[in-house]
Amino acid sequence: MKIAIASDHAGYFLKEKIKDFLAKEGHEVVDVGCYSHVAVDYPEYGIKAVEKVLQGEVERGILICGTGIGMSIVANRFSGIRAALCHEPFSAKMARLHNDANVLVLGGRMIGDGMAVEIVKTFLETPFEGGRHERRLELIEKLKNLR
Repeated sequence: MKIAIASDHAGYFLKEKIKDFLAKEGHEVVDVGCYSHVAVDYPEYGIKAVEKVLQGEVERGILICGTGIGMSIVANRFSGIRAALCHEPFSAKMARLHNDANVLVLGGRMIGDGMAVEIVKTFLETPFEGGRHERRLELIEKLKNLR
């Protein structure tokens, strides 16, 4: 699978760990930054990854900031993005099964490396269940026209 990954300074070290895991699993990783632990503005990097997902250049995205909240807010501003902030594998599984989430968001200061890897693994291995959940996603997509 081809995956875009982005972080801010607070998520940089976890991003590097996840990149290593993804490479070992045979995934193609597109790292859109940031590239060090020096302070940056997370929206700039979240947007870059989200654009890759929306343009079909990658199948999924992974965003990491300190808590995951900021990156979640950024990503979910875009129609067609369903970003899920997950702190354990069960929420990652449900985000895929029921919500067809295409972007995983993690808090680099909230979870350890091992937990993050398990969350990523679950997120990537879980298919969308479809069925009744399709109707719900269609209802959500209609919200893009609201102001």
